[in-house]
Amino acid sequence: MKLKALAFAGLAASLSAAPALAHHSFAMFEGNKTVTLEGTVKAFQWIYPHSWILLMVPNADGQLEQWPIEMGSPGGLAKEGWLPKTLTPGMKVKAVIHPLKDGTHGGQYLAVTLEDGRTLGLDNLRNANGGEGAGQTPGGQ
Repeated sequence: MKLKALAFAGLAASLSAAPALAHHSFAMFEGNKTVTLEGTVKAFQWIYPHSWILLMVPNADGQLEQWPIEMGSPGGLAKEGWLPKTLTPGMKVKAVIHPLKDGTHGGQYLAVTLEDGRTLGLDNLRNANGGEGAGQTPGGQ
């Protein structure tokens, strides 16, 4: 009887862990490197499990390139001061990200500086760059 109870407990534990196993890691991002992007918001997706910013960034030739930026969950972002309408299409912002390891456009959100000068994220970009924070521009990757 104890064996059946133990087997049932093991099965229940493995089933409850399945959602955690489905959550992806952030290994695709270059965690020891930062890039600072300046561009125009194309879209801000306030969705679970991760919110997204689609940022249009001019390249060296002045052509716009889309950079998808993966963020945390809306609940976590709200604790940093984000709201569903914090970013709207057409806003000019500066974003600090961990870039993708494979070199394609995109990255993991660290901080965003809004048009009014407020910074959200990364402890408000280390209190307005008093500590570590800003990194390389896209051309300096």
